[in-house]
Amino acid sequence: MASATDLTVLEISAIFLSITASLTYINHRFIGLPTTIGVMVISILLSIVAIFLGFLGFDQLIDYEVSLLDQLDFTEVLLDGMLSMLLFAGALHVNIGDLRRYKLPIGILACIGTVVSAVLIATALYFMLPLFGFGLPFIWCLLFGALISPTDPIAVMGILASAGAPKSIETVIAGESLFNDGIGVVIFVILLGILSSGDIPTANYVAHTLAVEAGGGIVFGIVLGAILYYLIKSIDSYQEEVLLTLAGVIGGYALASHWHLSGPLAMVMMGLMVGNRGRELAMSDKTRHYIDLFWELIDEILNAILFVLIGLEVVMIAYSGNLFIAAGLTIIIALLARLIVVGMTTKTFSRQLNLPDGAWKVLTWGGLRGGISVALVLQLPIGSERDILLALTYAVVVFSILVQGLSVGKVAKTICPTEEKSVDNAS
Repeated sequence: MASATDLTVLEISAIFLSITASLTYINHRFIGLPTTIGVMVISILLSIVAIFLGFLGFDQLIDYEVSLLDQLDFTEVLLDGMLSMLLFAGALHVNIGDLRRYKLPIGILACIGTVVSAVLIATALYFMLPLFGFGLPFIWCLLFGALISPTDPIAVMGILASAGAPKSIETVIAGESLFNDGIGVVIFVILLGILSSGDIPTANYVAHTLAVEAGGGIVFGIVLGAILYYLIKSIDSYQEEVLLTLAGVIGGYALASHWHLSGPLAMVMMGLMVGNRGRELAMSDKTRHYIDLFWELIDEILNAILFVLIGLEVVMIAYSGNLFIAAGLTIIIALLARLIVVGMTTKTFSRQLNLPDGAWKVLTWGGLRGGISVALVLQLPIGSERDILLALTYAVVVFSILVQGLSVGKVAKTICPTEEKSVDNAS
């Protein structure tokens, strides 16, 4: 079998698109799981089969898969390719009015909650890993806390759409996930700089970096959204208007990265502006239909490809007995940190939040992790520390999507039946 290193970019793209299309068909025709979860399950099973065949001496399949994944830079594909379009598509259908109503829990969970969760996870990991022979310096534990704490908007919004969660809780989880990944990425970059240079930055430097990257990304996204709004409003031709949104997303994300601003936050703000003010005042019904259809298809296709890639990445991870146990405990640690952050927020601001009873359970269980965590951990320097954190990250992500993602709807309906019934009656 030919090595994947002999393939061109076009050939690699064709392979992954063909695999994704095949798996989506198999899932839709024979399995019936939500698309993102279904294709991930099948791709994980395929990777396990490849690993098993490798143990039996048939190394060709696993060698080909590994070489193919080596040539495809997962971090670059997600962070520099898919993320801008996925975030814009997700924000496009979020109502700003709903975000304003729940701005307090969203702001607390996205900003303070991400930092607190990262510190809690890092501290627990620092004391837990040596029990299994995997002691890591605290800076590495902090890096893991930073990359695993943010809830992934791609995983959250893709699964919540069919989970049947109450509208108020769905708004809080979706709103939090759209913003906290930008915060998490900035914290991760600061910590990675400390690891690389060995210098501990001052508080002023950290505050300045957060203000420039996060704040600058938000302002830049608002400016881009205003420009896009004006351009769309000035014409009435859906072909050009769809093209303008695509150019705004790809070009805007590239500019944000070039100027060291938060591209994810910029895309969220632009998506909110185009999806709310632009939808109401700048688009005809025909344009609105085609823009919604275009970005819905982009969202579905890229999500499917992303979750196939996550499933195939299994072959890149080497689990030992102790590491497997440590990974299981790390899943519990991540859930407990999420529970503490959510519990403190909902308890402290219970009157102001006006969320249904038991909302903390759905907010905790619905805090899914996804491809962004995998992409960030792959940016760490190659070595044994990276291998350990990659295995832990993958365990948390897979559990989050497969177990939490499949059951969050049942949790929501069990503890919030009143709101669900009112929604059903209203419809």
